[in-house]
Amino acid sequence: MQICATIPEARAAGRKARASCKRLGLVPTMGALHEGHLSLVCAAKAQCDVVAVSIFVNPTQFGPTEDLARYPRQFERDCALLEKENVDILFAPSVDEMYTKGEATWVMVEGLSDRLDGRSRPGHFRGVTTVVAKLFHVIEPDIAFFGQKDAAQVAVIRRFVRDLNFPVEIVVCPIVRELDGLAMSSRNAYLNPEERQRALVLQRSLRCVEETFRAGEKNAATLIAAAKEVIAQEPQVHVDYLELVDPDTLEPIELITGKTLAAIAAYVGTTRLIDNAVLNP
Repeated sequence: MQICATIPEARAAGRKARASCKRLGLVPTMGALHEGHLSLVCAAKAQCDVVAVSIFVNPTQFGPTEDLARYPRQFERDCALLEKENVDILFAPSVDEMYTKGEATWVMVEGLSDRLDGRSRPGHFRGVTTVVAKLFHVIEPDIAFFGQKDAAQVAVIRRFVRDLNFPVEIVVCPIVRELDGLAMSSRNAYLNPEERQRALVLQRSLRCVEETFRAGEKNAATLIAAAKEVIAQEPQVHVDYLELVDPDTLEPIELITGKTLAAIAAYVGTTRLIDNAVLNP
């Protein structure tokens, strides 16, 4: 595995792969890798000749009171996992490498960036889209792989790729869950044993939405109310948002007539977790 710490190194590695007519896939991550990340790597290996992974804890997508300083960093462990998966290129830049002093240019998707996580975390998606655009510009992948767990992020990235004519195909892979149903996340490491049990209510609430929907209910307000009854069973879990939205525009819907995203974010203790389910009529 070639480890690149600088933009010129990563750019040269990507261009070398493309020059030999090889299909280049990119899996962008912030490290602290788990099976969810590795499922993206496996998908990339299946569809591409060369696979690049980036590890970069991006400061511009964290708010001033969020967990940037304590976000888990496990670089040596991550490298070992990626070596085992036969990843070809690892791009692991420093903050100074990715952001020069005095930068004033941002990539922002208006409207979409203010919904769901963007509403709760002002400036978050501006940071995400800017760093992803930088990664695409540096590595020049043919395909980039993202997880369905970050459904709002996927919608924002798809829109900026389309609007700015990036020649990158976006592939979205299914949520990977723990055996008990909790969606895998690097932030799960923050949970103590009691919080870990309480966190399962997120998935239970989504299952309630799915079951009620399959039973014939199409009214969004009724489905949300049913999910909130489930969440109320864990009074120490505080909902940030619970919405049924269009998966492409993230706009709330009132009546399900097409593909719909049921999305939840909640605080379990001080840890903010997200999860979602897709409803198909």
